[in-house]
Amino acid sequence: MKLLNFLKRYRFHAAVLALMTCISPTVLAQANDLPDLGESSRAELSPRMEQRIGEDIMNEIRLREPSYVDDPELNDYLGQIGRRLVEASANPNGVFHFFAIRDGTVNAFAMFGGYIGVNTGTLITAQSESELAGVLAHEIAHVTQNHLARQIAMEKQNTIPSLIAMALGILAARSNSSIAAGAIMSAQAGMIQAQLAYSRDFEREADRVGYQSLEKAGFDVNGMSDFFERLQKAGRLYENNAPVYFRSHPLTVERLSDMQNRAQDSPYRQVVSSLDFHLVRARLRVQAMQPKDAIAEFERLLQEKKYASETAARYGLAFALLRARDVEGARRAGAPLDGRQGESPILAGLTASIREQSGDFAGAQEIYKQALLRFPRAKSLVYGYADALYAAGSHQSALTFLEGQLSGDQTDFKLFGLQARAYAALGKRVAQRRAQAEFYMLQGLLGAAVEQLQLAQKEKDGDFYELSAVDARLRQLRVLQLEEKKGMNGF
Repeated sequence: MKLLNFLKRYRFHAAVLALMTCISPTVLAQANDLPDLGESSRAELSPRMEQRIGEDIMNEIRLREPSYVDDPELNDYLGQIGRRLVEASANPNGVFHFFAIRDGTVNAFAMFGGYIGVNTGTLITAQSESELAGVLAHEIAHVTQNHLARQIAMEKQNTIPSLIAMALGILAARSNSSIAAGAIMSAQAGMIQAQLAYSRDFEREADRVGYQSLEKAGFDVNGMSDFFERLQKAGRLYENNAPVYFRSHPLTVERLSDMQNRAQDSPYRQVVSSLDFHLVRARLRVQAMQPKDAIAEFERLLQEKKYASETAARYGLAFALLRARDVEGARRAGAPLDGRQGESPILAGLTASIREQSGDFAGAQEIYKQALLRFPRAKSLVYGYADALYAAGSHQSALTFLEGQLSGDQTDFKLFGLQARAYAALGKRVAQRRAQAEFYMLQGLLGAAVEQLQLAQKEKDGDFYELSAVDARLRQLRVLQLEEKKGMNGF
């Protein structure tokens, strides 16, 4: 197999070979069937293939990567900052997806398809929202400038499969610090790893383009240089051991000087970090500790008044108590935050969760309803409201709400999962199986989706139209299965 041989030839560790399975056989087979492009030609991946590679790797990360952070509040926040930057970027209509990896090291990486990952250590290390935005703007620029494909093409590998293999090596090294350390062995392999890093020209271009987005989006333009300078100084303290981020994003004195010079030439603008920035950092700190330790930590911070945001410190204490299942304690700690749900979807979610776990389902639902009017794009509130309706036994109301959400977004697998649960509670088996099939399909689990539709055909509660829809969807998925099988046989 060409891709395996390519990776073995450069002595990549088995972890990188395993990551290669993230890409579906259909995509790899399509790549293998393409003609050799010639040594002198510039090999490129089509936008559709880039999107498919990104989707497949992202699905694999969600399903199998234990460090993937499945936290709607955090993902909402990253998406909010990311959208603001994308709208100010060279491709304001581009589709991007932002997610977090639970890792204390500072790192961020861009994948094909506009998927951008950020280590939680990056959010904790950033001292302001503008610093975090500077990192995201830099990664967005790598995508808008097509650096990943261009860097791979520069390696002069002359077939599309080789480009995909190179891409997987890059992504493995960037997304996981342990893989970055152990995946590539020996001095020769270390040289290969150095080649996988973005070129200095691409880094400078990402700095320049990212800076423009940062400024246009209204962030402090010093954020980018401040963050990288502090990161560089921290690296020197640890016996010149460069932070993980610099292994794939080489930082030079010239780059840092360029950032600082751009900031000096811009008019001064005081930018205050948002409340959500502080709330997310408090949330991550709570999640990184045992509940009892988090409670003690935030009680100490409040007592000694050592906080950047008192609201965030109180939120951290209430959230820690809720994680410890001390609902009454969480209610008391969160009492000073009551009435402030309109300031942040994160505050609204906490207050509603406390109400729900206290048995006040009506109160929780009302908080979610009002918060969604103010923050309609907050998935954490969407999921929370659906959960609150389900917990109260209002299954039909939950379905009505979810149908409205799905009418505007057919790509969110969690909505289909919530819908399947509500249908199951109402005994609507055909509808449950159909929703469950879409839940699996959107995660790349084609076999499980087909199985659900086959089971739906055997259920007794469906009418003619529902069963016809099941048959039609099943035919579509079987065609995809045949394509995938042909792809596997092509190896």
